[in-house]
Amino acid sequence: MSILGNWITDGSGQPFYARTTIELPKPVRAATAKVCGLGQFVFSVNGSKVGDHELDPGWTDYRKAIQYVTFDLTDVLRVGKNALGAEIGNGWFLMDDAEGYSFHFPPFMPPNPNPYVPFGESLIFAMNLTVTYEDGSVESFTADDSWKTAPHEVRRSNVYGSEIVDAALCQKDFSCPEFDDAEWHEAKILTEAEAPQGILMEQFQPPIKVIYTYEAKYLHEANGRSIYDFGQNMAGILEIRVKGKKGDSLRIYPAEKLNENGDADQMAKGWMNIDTVITYKIGSDECWETWREKFTYFAGKILAIEKSSPDIQIGTIYGHAITSAWKQDGIFECDDERYNKIYHIIEKAVEANMVSVHTDCPTIERFAWQEPNHLMAPSIFYMKDGKQLWNKFLMDMRLGQHTASDTFKDYEGNTIFPGDGLVPSQCPCYIPNVIPVPGMGSFYDIIPWGSSIILGTRWHYLFYGDIKVVEENYDAGRRYLAHLKSRMTDEGFICHGLGDWGNPDNELARENIETAFLYADAKTMAEFAELLGRHEDAEELSTFAEAVKENYNKRLLVQDANGRWVYKNYEHKDAIVITQACEALPLYWGMVPSEKKQDVEEAFRRALTEKNCFASGEVGLPYIIQTARKLGMNDLIADFITRPEHPSYYAFVLDGLTTLGEYWEPNPRSHCHDMMGHIMEWYYNGLAGICPLMPGFRKVLVKPWMPSSMNHLKCVYHSVSGDICVEMDRRGEGIDLRVAAADGIEVHIDRSFL
Repeated sequence: MSILGNWITDGSGQPFYARTTIELPKPVRAATAKVCGLGQFVFSVNGSKVGDHELDPGWTDYRKAIQYVTFDLTDVLRVGKNALGAEIGNGWFLMDDAEGYSFHFPPFMPPNPNPYVPFGESLIFAMNLTVTYEDGSVESFTADDSWKTAPHEVRRSNVYGSEIVDAALCQKDFSCPEFDDAEWHEAKILTEAEAPQGILMEQFQPPIKVIYTYEAKYLHEANGRSIYDFGQNMAGILEIRVKGKKGDSLRIYPAEKLNENGDADQMAKGWMNIDTVITYKIGSDECWETWREKFTYFAGKILAIEKSSPDIQIGTIYGHAITSAWKQDGIFECDDERYNKIYHIIEKAVEANMVSVHTDCPTIERFAWQEPNHLMAPSIFYMKDGKQLWNKFLMDMRLGQHTASDTFKDYEGNTIFPGDGLVPSQCPCYIPNVIPVPGMGSFYDIIPWGSSIILGTRWHYLFYGDIKVVEENYDAGRRYLAHLKSRMTDEGFICHGLGDWGNPDNELARENIETAFLYADAKTMAEFAELLGRHEDAEELSTFAEAVKENYNKRLLVQDANGRWVYKNYEHKDAIVITQACEALPLYWGMVPSEKKQDVEEAFRRALTEKNCFASGEVGLPYIIQTARKLGMNDLIADFITRPEHPSYYAFVLDGLTTLGEYWEPNPRSHCHDMMGHIMEWYYNGLAGICPLMPGFRKVLVKPWMPSSMNHLKCVYHSVSGDICVEMDRRGEGIDLRVAAADGIEVHIDRSFL
C-alpha cells in the first residue's frame, strides 16, 4: 500500500464522483489530507471545495512520478459526521478523444508510429487523511470499501478542452454529510498490480490558480451563432449561466480570433481547424443553472455559441484566467504606451502557458516543449517567480532523460533506440515523435531543446543563487553532453535538429546554431564542475569545450570579399552568407578570437542594419538582443521592436493581439506563444539595466538606457536578495537616475548609456 493508501475507481474510464463519510468522536487539533486523482481532481469536504487550486495534480510522466496535493483540513472538519468527496476527470492520464479537437500531427509530417499510450485503464483516486485530536491521539482514513462512486455530469473530458456535459447527472451537494448516496455504487479498490507505479511525491510547484476573471461581452450573431468576446486571450476556466428546457443543449466553440464574417475562427494558420467544442446539455426545466469547467481548460478570447432551441437564455459568461506563474517578481512601467503594450501581451502569453508545465500554446498543442525553459528563462524570471516552477520543469527533464534500453518504433515498425542520455524535446512527452521529418530534422532530439537541462539550470542558479539546483541536475547534464558527443558529425558539428527555428528567412544555419549550443553546454558544465569541486571533470569539460570552439572557428570563421572576418552560414556552400544569429551566438558565448572580435561585431551590426529588423527565429533571438545590448545598440533594439510592421513586437499589438503570436507575421498559427518573448529580459537589463554580477543578485550592475520617446521609466525587481528599483525621468537635456536596493545588495552604477 502506498503512502496514500488504496487507489479506488469506478472502472468506467470516464469522469466520476467519489464520496464517503467519517465520524470524528472528539475535537480536532490538526488534520491534513494527502490527495490525488488521476488525471485531474477536485476535492471537497462538508459541501465545499477545498483550496483555490485548479487542475490538480501537475502533469507528469505518471509511470515515473505522480504528484499528490496536501490540504489542511483543521478548520473544515468537525466533531461528528463529516463527508469527503472528490471529482475525477481524464487529463493526460487517460486521454479521451471526445468530440471536437484532439491533437494530430499535420499532413506534412509522416504518420507517427509512437502514439499516445494511456497510463491506466480507468481514472483513479487516493487519499490519506490524518487527524490529530486535542487529546493527542491520531486517526487515519484512506480510500477504502466505504467509498461510493457515481457517474459525473462531465461525460467526456478532453485534455485539449472539448467536453460533453449532461447537467441532469449533476450530484449537487454530494460532499455534504446528509447527502443520500443509496443509489451510488461501491468503489472498486485496485490491486497492487493495477495501481500506478510512479513514485509518489508532494506537489511542490506553485498550484494552478485563477488570477483574473473576464466577463464575456456579446458582440453579434454570425452564421446562426451568438458571438462573445472576453477581450483577452487566455488559458481559462469557463463558467456559464444558462436557462432552458431539460435536454436542450449548447455547443460552445472557443477561438482566438474572428474571421472575416465575424464568426469564431478556429483555423490555425498552416495547420488545421482547432474544432474544440463544449457540448452542454441542460439538466432542469426553466431554472438558471451554472456550469464551471473542472477537468480541462479552454483557450482563446472568443466564444461562438450554438443553441439547440431559440428559447435558451444565456446569462453571464466568465473566463477565469489560470496560471502557475501567479507570483509577480517584476514591475515595469513607462510613459511610452507602446512599450507597456508589448510588455502586456508577452506577460499574458507567459501566464497562459504556465500550467504546471511550460506549454508551447494553450490552443493547439499543450505540449511541454523544453527550449523556452532556457531561452525564455531570464525574461520570465524577471517578471515572475520561477524558482519552484523551474525545479518542476528540470525534474520532468531528468525523469524524461532516456537510458540505453529505451526503445521506440520507426515507420516500418522496427525497434529503434533513441540513445542513452538523450533529453527529449518535450518533458513530459505524451506523444513522442522520435523519427526525424524528411527535410526538416529531428523534432525529438534537438540540442537547443534538450540543453534546457544544462542552460535552464544555469539561469536558475544565476537568478536564485541556490547551488542545490546545480547538484540536482549535474549528472543529467553530464549524461546529456555524452549523448551529444555521440551525435557529432565527422566535421565536429551538431546539425540534426531544427536550427534557428522560426527564422522568417528560413536561414536555419543548423551547423552554426546547434554547434554553438554544444560549446555553451560544455562550457557551462565545466563551470558547474568547478562550483561542485569536481576539478578533474572541470578540466575534461573545459578541454572539450576548447576543442569544439577551435573547430568551430576553423570551419566557420572566414574572411569576406573585403578581408573582414565573419561567421558564414555553413548551409550555403558556395557563398558567404551571414545572419544575425550566426554572428550573435559566438559573440555571446565568447567563442570569437580576440583579434577578430571587432570584425565579427561589425558584421553583426551590418546584419542588423541591412535588415532593419530582427531577422531571427526563437533560438537565435535572445542572443541577438543581448549581444546588441552589450555592444551599445539599444537604439536599434528600440527601433526594431516598435516597428509598425512585422517582424516586430509592436506589430502584434497593432494587429489587435492581446497575447504574443508564434511567428513574425499577421494572424500567426498560434496567437498565444511566449517562445519569442525574449525582449522582456532587455526591459529589465537593457532599459532598467539591472544585471546580476553574482548569483542571486547579491551583486548587481545597473547600466540603464532610455529611448528618446520616453520621459519616465520605473522598474522594480524582487530578487531573492531583496528589491532592486530603478527609476528615470528626463529633465531637459539630461536624465535623472534613481537606484535603490535592499540592504546587503552591492550595486554598481554605469551611466555610460545615458
